[in-house]
Amino acid sequence: MTLDRSAPAIFVLLWSTGWVVAKYAALHSEPFTFLGMRYALSALAFLALCLVLKAKWPDRATVLRAIYSGFFLHGFYLGGLWWAIANGVPAGISGIIAALQPLMTAMAAPFLIGERLQPTQKFGLLLGFLGIAIAVSPKLFDPGSVSLVHAAVPLAINLLAMASVTYGTIYQKKHLHSGDLKAIATLQYVGALIVTVPLALAFERLHFDGTAQAFAALAWSVFGLSMGGVGLLLYLIRRGQVSRAASLIYLMPPTVAIEAFIAFGEPLTLPLISGTIVVVTGVYLTNRKSAVRVAEA
Repeated sequence: MTLDRSAPAIFVLLWSTGWVVAKYAALHSEPFTFLGMRYALSALAFLALCLVLKAKWPDRATVLRAIYSGFFLHGFYLGGLWWAIANGVPAGISGIIAALQPLMTAMAAPFLIGERLQPTQKFGLLLGFLGIAIAVSPKLFDPGSVSLVHAAVPLAINLLAMASVTYGTIYQKKHLHSGDLKAIATLQYVGALIVTVPLALAFERLHFDGTAQAFAALAWSVFGLSMGGVGLLLYLIRRGQVSRAASLIYLMPPTVAIEAFIAFGEPLTLPLISGTIVVVTGVYLTNRKSAVRVAEA
């Protein structure tokens, strides 16, 4: 019973470290190169898990859908997020931008699944984007910082990454609602590799410095995030507690901001704190009526 109560909070705590690891890994490796190694090892780890537990593999159509969803859930999403952090987006701000996923999902729902937004949800969407604007305003308009263009491009890539995972999430809910999740996770990492390896070969020198710190970041990315985080998610699904994890996702932005402050000294500025509060409020208003239904779909 103790794990039942603590698993959702542990899941959010594990997942929040992804932004800190992204910034830490950027000190030792190029983003696409690092992610390519992570995806390959994660795919092999999940494959081993599937073999040990004798997972049932899906039919050909589902295999293709799982690989395709991996393009967006891992490949474009983490690729864009890690590139943005490696090019100057603070982990704390990127964590706040991550909170836009439920808002983007709510925006896409009327067009993709015919779900109408209530006035309170529309107000929540407005608050969410207002909060992002407040949080990033010092980086965009501080004369002593980098140029507006140089700051805006990584932030735009970060936003596109969130749009990618939003599309991938909706696609998975629509087309991958059945099947062994371990096998599907393996195939999704294969899809991520298909996206990431060409990006690494085209735009990077395949730099990975091979230090103990780099391997530690890689190990945590594979076993702490890809395996531990997903493993806890599988546990929550089996125990029927996904809705509890969904409610705790509102704690992600402040958790990332605090972790980035501890790990890298990223300042907890007033705009960052205010923007976080506004975003979390907006996400809550947008999802409070449908969070349980969506999370358990």
